[in-house]
This record gives sequence, structure tokens and C-alpha cells, in this order.
Amino acid sequence: MKVFELKPSPEMQDHEVISWPKHYNTGKIQVIDFILDQKLGYCLGNAIKYICRCNHKGDKINDLKKAIQYLKFELEK
Repeated sequence: MKVFELKPSPEMQDHEVISWPKHYNTGKIQVIDFILDQKLGYCLGNAIKYICRCNHKGDKINDLKKAIQYLKFELEK
């Protein structure tokens, strides 16, 4: 189930590209599609998002710490 097509079109303005960063377009499937398909909810979805994109954004340690924080939130629920 593919929900979002996250490919910027050539006519997009600079401010629109902010909504479609490169790290959204890595791999064969979009992270959001996986999260929605698996019905992971907010905390688990964010943990997965940060884990999947950590190698593509430039600050791997920070993203992994964010993923851990969201896992802690999930455990506290």
C-alpha cells in the first residue's frame, strides 16, 4: 500500500523543497507507507522514522537518541 509519492517536481519553489527532503526518498518504500501499513501509531512510528533516516541526514547519533526517546515514551504508555 503506497500512500505518498514523495518526489519533488521540477517546478517546486525552494520553500516547497523543505517538505520533500532527500532523506525522505531513500530506499524502495517510503517510511510513512510502512508506518501506516503496520498501524504503528505515533511513538513507534517516530522511532522507526528516526531509525530509517539516521544514515541519510548527517546526525546519526542525534536521530538514534530521538528514536530511543520515542521507544521510552511507548514503554511508558
